[in-house]
Amino acid sequence: MKRICFLLFLLAPVVYVSAQQQTYPKYLTVAQDGSGNYKTIQEAVNAMRDFSQERVTIFIKKGVYHEKLVVPSWKTNISLLGESRDSTIITNDDFSGKPLPHGLDTASGRDKYSTFNSYTVIVKGNDFRAENLTIQNAAGRVGQAVALHAESDRCEIINCRLLGNQDTLYVGIDSSRQYYKNCFIEGTTDFIFGPATCVFENCTIKSLMNSYITAASTTPRQSYGFVFFDCTLIADTAAKKVLLGRPWRPYARTVYINTKMGEHIAPIGWDNWRNPENEKTAFYAEYNSSGPGANTSGRAAWSHQLTKKEAAAYTLRNIFGDWAPSE
Repeated sequence: MKRICFLLFLLAPVVYVSAQQQTYPKYLTVAQDGSGNYKTIQEAVNAMRDFSQERVTIFIKKGVYHEKLVVPSWKTNISLLGESRDSTIITNDDFSGKPLPHGLDTASGRDKYSTFNSYTVIVKGNDFRAENLTIQNAAGRVGQAVALHAESDRCEIINCRLLGNQDTLYVGIDSSRQYYKNCFIEGTTDFIFGPATCVFENCTIKSLMNSYITAASTTPRQSYGFVFFDCTLIADTAAKKVLLGRPWRPYARTVYINTKMGEHIAPIGWDNWRNPENEKTAFYAEYNSSGPGANTSGRAAWSHQLTKKEAAAYTLRNIFGDWAPSE
């Protein structure tokens, strides 16, 4: 018995070291035909090391992936890289008011989806990056139905399509910094909304009906909310009167710089969400807008036209502080 115990004592460090030396892949492939490491994106995300301090890339081959994808807070430094922006599609069709598949959720006390869990993709892990793919909520015009729900800090969305109707893109939590470049984002009402600090650069924003593009809920603690650089605002033929934004919360901040605006943008530009008090706290501004919708003389009196000096203060460094997006 003493001899067995002694041998177990000698083997214990070997087992411990072996466990400590477990390796994790830095590159995985997802393919529905089985030619990759996994058939679903969620399986690949789950396989990643928790709290990874190294970048891990998940390459997603062309296909339509019917998933409700969750990137939890402990899955950090993940990149989702699509094979084709238009042919690598993550889609779902949940919406606010749709019955939950398993009935009453005891944590929320609800038996139906809300805006905040209607997402197709939710990202909470920091240092997330998505590139060259499409995220879609295909529920249709049934109310709030989020495609991408992003809470990650230092989040980058590059050359992606975000498709939906009302509430397409929810940029959650006020401590989150997010960067969108060369993206196509479409929707109907408030289809870019939330409290995060976000930059949209060289993006195309398409309105599908008469309504509002943004609904920021910036907090009083934040110096920046939504900032659009060199973007283009276009519309479906059904959209004839679209406003640049309205304040979901009183201190909403939204600024358009060097933006091309189609004729669908209403001259008044901004809405106070039926509350004149919001005009005292929200900050809505433009600089060097162009196109048929850039009728700055008709803008809401409480909005702002930035001077050249004021616009120059809107830099990625000033907006994001100690974080510089990799792009």
